[in-house]
Amino acid sequence: MSFMYFGNERFKITKIVAREILDCRFNPTVQVDVWAGNAAFGRADVPAGRSRGEKEAWEIRDGDKKVFGGLGVQQAVKNIHEIIAPALMGMDVRDQRNIDLAMIKLDGTPNKGNLGGNAIIGVSMAVARAAACGCSLPLYRYLNANAHILPVPLLNYINGGRLTSNDLDFQEICIFPVGAETFRESMIIGWDVYNALREILSSTYGKLAVNVGDEGGFAPPIVSTKEAMDHLVRAVEVSGHTDKVMYGFDCAATHFYDKEKDMYEFEGEYRTRTQLLDFYKDLVKSYPIASMEDPFDEDDIEGFTMAKNELGIQIVGDDFLCTNPGLIRERADYCNALLLKFNQVGTLSETLDAAESAYRHQFGIMVSERSGETEDPILSDVTVGINAGQIKTGATRSERTVKYNRLLEIETELGDAAVYAGRLFKNPF
Repeated sequence: MSFMYFGNERFKITKIVAREILDCRFNPTVQVDVWAGNAAFGRADVPAGRSRGEKEAWEIRDGDKKVFGGLGVQQAVKNIHEIIAPALMGMDVRDQRNIDLAMIKLDGTPNKGNLGGNAIIGVSMAVARAAACGCSLPLYRYLNANAHILPVPLLNYINGGRLTSNDLDFQEICIFPVGAETFRESMIIGWDVYNALREILSSTYGKLAVNVGDEGGFAPPIVSTKEAMDHLVRAVEVSGHTDKVMYGFDCAATHFYDKEKDMYEFEGEYRTRTQLLDFYKDLVKSYPIASMEDPFDEDDIEGFTMAKNELGIQIVGDDFLCTNPGLIRERADYCNALLLKFNQVGTLSETLDAAESAYRHQFGIMVSERSGETEDPILSDVTVGINAGQIKTGATRSERTVKYNRLLEIETELGDAAVYAGRLFKNPF
């Protein structure tokens, strides 16, 4: 009995500290430290999105325009110190669901708008890290004893939409190195294509064309999606990887949807959902496309249904599903893959529920970063921990490559047990 007592004491929360740090866009965000017992420690940084859905967990920002233009997070930090931490003291860090439920009840709103989704998710993820530390396990193994899938990276090499200052409507145009044999080989393919694309864009548009957007992809002065695709396909050909690469888009169509007209203002003209679908059909016919994310507005169920039924590819719900288990159940017939963002729903427990719901509906899962990322590679552990076959975490810049470096580390740790999802990215089992 005394053994059990002392064993439990090691996992009881003894201290929670939060602070304001800076993300990759030089904007403030939240960092949380959690201590359990005398030794277990977990830290988590909270990413932030520029492109956010209406149904996401609410970020608390200070609003004082004289400090960080109103983007400060001191109130979220205060909420952690004064409300969340006292309520969680003494709880067992291994009891993730009850800890998350306690924070949800403390907040008392449907969207975590009282305490802030950025406060709650920071504590939730740091608790998981502390539990893993206390168990002497890497986080991915703590989350799942059977974790062994290495994801196919969706490498975002041409940026547009809200991620850059160019006029390309699609937010992300990516390569999918599905033909690699290992995650390491996918990185080699990615390096080859990225550098070939740099040469193509700089020689075509000048050296300013290889400046990068928020997620490390190039931001050339391109309006036409097909023009961008032709350059990317050429880069893949030049690098010798044509048979190993497919393509994917984050259309982020909510941002070019006109609600009043019920039309999409795309590439300089208004299009009905049927006309936009015809454009997508032409893309799928012209290029080996594997995946489209948010091809229609976040509430355009008719558009999503047409895309799923008529394009014959993976249709990913981002703003359409918001990593929300309820929305996944409600909208399961209208797409076939989930973009999983843990800060979109606001706790690790709800994130795992969303993944479980997606798998039960035979969805693919693409785990995703946010445009405002930090150097925290926790996303990589979550991806492997749920055996997701896909990850989208940008291109270059250290806040992106740190996720890839962690995946390379995990692949080495797993050894022969590691399985690269490859062409089975949607259902890697």
